[in-house]
Amino acid sequence: MDNETLFYICGIAAAVSAVVVSFIGLKVKSFPGKAFPLVILWFAILVGGAATFSVLHAQDEEHAQAAEFEKAGEEFEAEGNDDEAGEAGGEGKSAPEAAVTSPGGTLQIAADPANIAYDKTSLASKPGKVTIDLNNPSAISHDIAIENDAGEEIAGSELVAEGETEVTAELAAGTYTFYCTVPGHREAGMEGPLEVQ
Repeated sequence: MDNETLFYICGIAAAVSAVVVSFIGLKVKSFPGKAFPLVILWFAILVGGAATFSVLHAQDEEHAQAAEFEKAGEEFEAEGNDDEAGEAGGEGKSAPEAAVTSPGGTLQIAADPANIAYDKTSLASKPGKVTIDLNNPSAISHDIAIENDAGEEIAGSELVAEGETEVTAELAAGTYTFYCTVPGHREAGMEGPLEVQ
């Protein structure tokens, strides 16, 4: 039996037991008497079981959701690779518009461990070689990509769950956007402006 079924069994047994004990208590004046410790133990077992299986069921749901996000991310990545392979002349990501000679910098960002969100809503750097380090403590896979003001992806990181990854690009002065490429994550708010100046 799975954890969800056991949770419902314990919950129903606790509810039925409460009704039966109440009924007996109304009919028999000496109840529970010497059986009091057994009644308390019975309810402690049922309530403890329901709470335990509730937590286990929630963990099962979290793992199932993480697996779905992982699968969706892999499908999205596969579609992106197919699109790139189909482009004429084998052209890759677009290059920066101007030559960059400044030092750039390294930026830190993290994924929220419980929600589909980054811990920062905007980033800023000097022009040059810009690296964004992503720390993802969540079991849900995330990545980070950079797109220019024309909406073209310049660079992207690998998908990670409970790990770290990074994206690096040579960026001229301007406004860019960083975002998570997993389907639905950007729409949920995993994006923000990257000001380079």
